[in-house]
Amino acid sequence: MKLNRSFLELNLAIIFLSTSGVLGRLIDMAPTLIIWWRCAIAVVLMGIYIKLTSRNLRIKEKGHKRVIFWSAFLLAAHWISYFYALSLSNIAIAMLTLHTYPAMTALLEPIFLKTKFRLYHLGLSVMVLVGVFILIPADGGSENLGLAIICGCVSALAYALRNIFTRKVIPSYDGSVMMFFQLVVMTVLLLPILYFEPPASITTEWPFVGLLAIVTTCLGHTLFVHNLKKYEAVTISLLTSIVPVYGILWGVIFLSEIPSLMTVLGGIIILSAFLIESRRVG
Repeated sequence: MKLNRSFLELNLAIIFLSTSGVLGRLIDMAPTLIIWWRCAIAVVLMGIYIKLTSRNLRIKEKGHKRVIFWSAFLLAAHWISYFYALSLSNIAIAMLTLHTYPAMTALLEPIFLKTKFRLYHLGLSVMVLVGVFILIPADGGSENLGLAIICGCVSALAYALRNIFTRKVIPSYDGSVMMFFQLVVMTVLLLPILYFEPPASITTEWPFVGLLAIVTTCLGHTLFVHNLKKYEAVTISLLTSIVPVYGILWGVIFLSEIPSLMTVLGGIIILSAFLIESRRVG
């Protein structure tokens, strides 16, 4: 397999993104409050980075403001619904239902971006869906399974749309600048949460919230957004379908959530789709 810098950066982003599940489970706060703190810390760190590296923060076209706002709104919806899925079930359920988004992206990207529909991508998306279906525990692992799956699917749809909308404008911006814009919008949108949730509760959770902001958000999502310049959204979504496999491994290491034989089989199917698409673009 021929490896290039963009492909390696994307795979590094995938590893960083896969930490969201285990970190989300380790933080004992309301999902909405977790996301606000995540955004607030990340926006400060990203702001410092952009200042030190003299990145251009000018919005290039008036129409881009609307796209940036809605992509940020969708990212907030994705994060909040995903963390609710985590709180209602386990890492496997939350990550697996979220990663139905490659199939959604394969269907939606040609509609919104007028790109060519590829049956090949839909076929790989179906492979991922089969792997996801197999990975879901037979007993659900939670009495709130139904609600957790709904939250995961809402998160998947929001994520697919966010990536598609971001891809419309990302060619005009540096990846760190686009992520900074989205974080600023989300931090402001979610400010009312502080009225309902006590912000002081972060005092005992700050190490994990800090890691979530730095590793998953600043590093993982920025590299992810940067690569939307270079790959179609559906290609990136297929490659990031490996995230649940990494996430389940983190769950084994840090939470002792041991996967079943069927979970391993589902992971192998997802890994196969990842390797097929990796061979095409790597």
